[in-house]
Amino acid sequence: MTASSKVSIELGARTGGGAAVLDLEELLATRLLVQGNSGSGKSHLLRRLLEQSAPWVQQAVIDPEGDFVTLADRFGHVVVDAQRGEADLQNIAARVRQHRVSVVLNLEGLDSEQQMRAAAAFLGGLFDADRDVWYPVLVVVDEAQLFAPSAAGEVSDEARKVSLGAMTNLMCRGRKRGLAGVIATQRLAKLAKNVAAEASNFLMGRTFLDIDMARAADLLGMDRRQAEMFRDLESGNFVALGPALARRPLPVRIGAVETSARSTSPKLLPLPEASSGEGAHDLIFTPGPDEARSLIPRRAVSAPVPSTADVLAQLARSGPRAQPAPVETVPTLSPEQRQAAIDLALREILAESDAAFRTIPVLYQDFLVRCRIRRVGGEPLSLSAFRRRLAVAHAGIDLAEAEAEDSPWAEVLTMAGGLPDDMQGVFLALARAAFDRRPCPSDAEVARAYGSRSPGRARRLIAYMEERQVVVCRLDGRGRRIVAIPGLAWETEPGDPNAAATEPVPAATGTD
Repeated sequence: MTASSKVSIELGARTGGGAAVLDLEELLATRLLVQGNSGSGKSHLLRRLLEQSAPWVQQAVIDPEGDFVTLADRFGHVVVDAQRGEADLQNIAARVRQHRVSVVLNLEGLDSEQQMRAAAAFLGGLFDADRDVWYPVLVVVDEAQLFAPSAAGEVSDEARKVSLGAMTNLMCRGRKRGLAGVIATQRLAKLAKNVAAEASNFLMGRTFLDIDMARAADLLGMDRRQAEMFRDLESGNFVALGPALARRPLPVRIGAVETSARSTSPKLLPLPEASSGEGAHDLIFTPGPDEARSLIPRRAVSAPVPSTADVLAQLARSGPRAQPAPVETVPTLSPEQRQAAIDLALREILAESDAAFRTIPVLYQDFLVRCRIRRVGGEPLSLSAFRRRLAVAHAGIDLAEAEAEDSPWAEVLTMAGGLPDDMQGVFLALARAAFDRRPCPSDAEVARAYGSRSPGRARRLIAYMEERQVVVCRLDGRGRRIVAIPGLAWETEPGDPNAAATEPVPAATGTD
């Protein structure tokens, strides 16, 4: 595929007639998110995409259930068994990029934490490859909520951190390295927001939970009332949107595939005749000719209960207990000292050059460590309070002044509280620009403040805020954008929405 070529692959058929086509070259630049409950045809869609694009682009599949290993027989993918060391997986991934071989990383047989560590090591090897081998690779991650969970689960914090970091690198920074992320999930609500937010193309399938339907409707730019349609989708039917798919939400039905998964949906079959009556008794209790007889471990014999005399004699023989070492008392900070230590920890975090590119959970853990170093007892700030303080600080607003009853900023903070967490920082930055009468930030600056590089996502953010009536947008005669805060008579100076970002803007508070 040359740099000037344009390759389109056929996913299936449009509901109204005609072929549903995906622009492969555009997909490599804009990434894809697939969502659908179990049985919605999500894995079938991924298989169709992989089969149709296999002749055109190198592929790497992160396969938690071993369903995609059958691609090896038909399309020559190399199956990489993940039951090996992390360093070994990183080296294999580097050679995958060097020799441009399509692979399937088979994670079957590993527990959740082992799967996260193995996937993180492999993705890290793909990401850290030498610049000379940054060829295009379609990286497909099935069940992405396992590797980029939105909340802590049963796995260790360390495993979750490395896995989430690898997925964030894939979706946020992978494009420049030739890595095009295609992530699929059963539950949007369980997928980390900053990972899902980097996709510009969407294929949304059947889902039943209100929270997942609402997130799917938001991503597609649909009205919340239209979200009910996701309950009615049949298996294999999806709603497509994105620069590589369609400019407006488009219902599509996925076409047939050439390979099949090793695991299939259960089918009802009649029971065998010998499964009832006396024949069934023999089948269960009579060992087969090749069946090794398993030994049932005996229960451990409990020790006899000692008599009262034995207990008294044992106590008489025992010596005095050693006194515990004195515990060093930690000096208690006064409320003023405690608040000063918290404020200093926040300022130190904001002063770091890479703070704009670190997720909120990582920043929060850094904040807690700094507070412990200063011996700030208890929980200095909850995660939600930390997120709020960080958003206010990013916007350059004095929190004490903003929370005063007669301050106009109190109303702004109330308006921000009605927005999703990941939008509050962007709204406060726009409000600060309006208060200072500065030019309206461009799409690139709004996207960077959100933690994204997509101007289209910035435009959708502003449109959503206008829907919620927390901002009012208009254009002047030269096509420059003006943003006003309703009820406060604050508005920005005209600004070019297409201008490039002129200075780094810290990431917003919600992209975790």
